[in-house]
Formats: sequence, C-alpha cells, structure tokens
Amino acid sequence: MISKEMKDWLVLIVDDELDNLNVARKVLSFGGAKVHVARDGIEGLSVLQTVVPTFILLDLSMPNMDGWQMLEAVRHETSLNSVPIIALTAHAMAGDREKALDAGFNGYISKPFRIDSFLEEIHRCLDEFCD
Repeated sequence: MISKEMKDWLVLIVDDELDNLNVARKVLSFGGAKVHVARDGIEGLSVLQTVVPTFILLDLSMPNMDGWQMLEAVRHETSLNSVPIIALTAHAMAGDREKALDAGFNGYISKPFRIDSFLEEIHRCLDEFCD
C-alpha cells in the first residue's frame, strides 16, 4: 500500500524539459517528498540502480531513450514491478491516454499540468494502482 503522506514518498521524475521537471520537483519537494530527477530514460535507469521509488513520473518524448523504452526496461526488472509509473506527457490527443495505459503505465497526467490539481492527479493515479 502506498502511503498518502508525501513525506513518505521517494519519487523519480524523468523529463527532458527543464521547466516541467523543476515545477514538478518543487511541488513534490514542498510537500515533503524526496525527489530524484533524470533528463532521459538512460539517466532514469541509472538512478533506478540505487533507488527504488514510491512511483515514477515519466515523460514520453525524450532524446536518447524515450519514456516508452524506459517503461519497457523497468517492467522487465523484477525488483521494480510493483513501482507505479505515471506518464507525464504533452501527448494529449484523443486516444493517447488509452495508449499509455495499454502499454503498461499506471496513470496519465497531461502537460502542461495545473499546479493546483497536480497532487490530486497523482493521488488519483496511485489510488487506481492500489485498487
């Protein structure tokens, strides 16, 4: 069961867009979460060699290794199977949410996200994962 208390969260945010990365990190850190960041899937996988996060916020379109490729790599790592992965993406066309969920993401948050509802959206994704 994932704690509702942000102070108990260890989060990995993987996003190549520095502004999005910093806003998400600041919102989560302000709430007490411990946050690790990476700029692409390769860096994200490197962080996962030493950290098992409560959940991962993962951008889909990035250079070097995109979010789809990182998702696949993480899902093949047995020790990380129970880690929820939430797509955090500007892909917001009809069907994109379903495509991400069908691929194995546990949640979907479109960018630009609203700061006032960002945490609610994360909680909703985590609640759905735990059900």
